[in-house]
Amino acid sequence: MLTIYSSPLQGFTDFRFRNAFQQFFGGIDQYIAPYIRVNGKLEIKPGNERDILPANNRSLNLIPQIITKDADEFLFVAKFVQKLGYTKLNWNLGCPYPMIAKRGMGSGLLSMPEKIDEILARVCAETDIQVSVKMRLGYESSQEIFHVLPVLERYRLANITIHPRIGKQLYRGDVDLKAFEECLGQTSHKIFYNGDITSVQSFREMKERFPTINHWMIGRGLIADPFLPAMIKADNPVYPEKRYEVFNSFHDTLFSSYEEALSGRKHLLMKMYSFWEFFIQSFPLSPKGLKKIKKAQSLSMYREAVKQIIYNEAVNSAPRFP
Repeated sequence: MLTIYSSPLQGFTDFRFRNAFQQFFGGIDQYIAPYIRVNGKLEIKPGNERDILPANNRSLNLIPQIITKDADEFLFVAKFVQKLGYTKLNWNLGCPYPMIAKRGMGSGLLSMPEKIDEILARVCAETDIQVSVKMRLGYESSQEIFHVLPVLERYRLANITIHPRIGKQLYRGDVDLKAFEECLGQTSHKIFYNGDITSVQSFREMKERFPTINHWMIGRGLIADPFLPAMIKADNPVYPEKRYEVFNSFHDTLFSSYEEALSGRKHLLMKMYSFWEFFIQSFPLSPKGLKKIKKAQSLSMYREAVKQIIYNEAVNSAPRFP
């Protein structure tokens, strides 16, 4: 059975986005929350706690995520999320950003399989939480994963999600599908695929190449085109008739949610601009729309820019098949 997970994107897929997305689009079976990072005092930041509170995720199937290179931190977070009622915890071994990776976390930990082994040995011995892993092929080299997979094989993991790039690529360049295929033969764990699923057609091509994969994770493609997961589930590349009305309602809900949460016009405009860097990919007839949003100095200017983008696309676009 085909299942689609929402990949966590730090700064984007928090509970406000998740709830708005679920309300208007759906198609996601499970959401992974952006990672919890613990400071040296073993404290959970209020924002991290707020993001995974069950009261803020009532309509969602959510799995918290941790990023760490320390077993004590892992165990602390595991116990914390269990108190909130969660039975699963995802370990981020994929974050590519240098400020994280160079500190030996995320994809930066993939060159240290012995450290991964040490952490998992304690976690699996001292807690009954179900651990899953989200990882890249490595940070410096795509060969790093082939030293990590034998370590992961020693432990009872819920699943492993592989994004077939190395950390140094960030999101540039092509995914390494040959390396991903090689990984499938070197583990007995359930494998999820993540990376560059941006259309129904690109999903079909991936599914044809990897017919044994039934679990998929979508990140940036989901933000750029929120209709995508549901269309993949339906195996239908046709957008709904009221596509732009639905998107407009989603946008307004998201905007209102952040307007309540953020302090000041500037913060709100910056937040929405970051989303529009993705959204604009679904509005090809408005190439100057993003620039207008960036230049908006007031909420009224921002709203007018968004209105023009949506109106222009609705009036002038013919049906498109992704």
